[in-house]
Amino acid sequence: MSEPSDLYFRQVPIGPMANFIYFIGSRSTRTCVVVDPAWDTEALVRLAEADDMKIVGALVTHYHPDHCGGGMMGFRVPGGVAELIGRVDARIHVHKLEADGLKQVTGVSEGDLVRREGGDRLALGDVEITFIHTPGHTPGSQCFFVRDRLVAGDTLFVDGCGRVDLPGGDAQQMYESLTGPLAALSDDVVLYPGHNYGPTPTSPLGTQRKTNRYLRIRSRDDWRRLMGR
Repeated sequence: MSEPSDLYFRQVPIGPMANFIYFIGSRSTRTCVVVDPAWDTEALVRLAEADDMKIVGALVTHYHPDHCGGGMMGFRVPGGVAELIGRVDARIHVHKLEADGLKQVTGVSEGDLVRREGGDRLALGDVEITFIHTPGHTPGSQCFFVRDRLVAGDTLFVDGCGRVDLPGGDAQQMYESLTGPLAALSDDVVLYPGHNYGPTPTSPLGTQRKTNRYLRIRSRDDWRRLMGR
């Protein structure tokens, strides 16, 4: 009989923009991090407490307010990383290229941050989270890989991918992210997106490579045609 997994993992739908927030942690240490904790801080803290888990960090896929709280271009989102670290003893893990934007959007300070790079790892008990830099939606967009799961933020959705026409977006960088680090992941890895925009809330990458047109591109020319460029 196999030993039970130490991994604590929870997908939570939240907010009016169909966001997904994720809890990732260790059952043995009862510690976890929250991915993109926007919209309702109290609800997230209560969920962790109900599962007897202590929040020790926030992981940010990118600095748009619907994922981290705060305001940008006249758009404001309640909750977020600033409010979370005011409630719990935690720091915010953000890609180094996204850190200054996160500070501007949310008002957090440099001392609140852990600046990350692609390939960095964070361990909670026997659970190890790998940071994958996937620019395209924003310059410092990052995904998180843990066991057989990919938490992808707005880089990759079920049957879609993130927008590249917002400030900081870059279509060619998105192409390189989808055909580089994400293409290297195996078919049995399960995609956990940042929004519930697809027909299902999750999907194996093997399925996505058959159904997601953004993962079926064979060349840069095909990509430019798909993106209308």
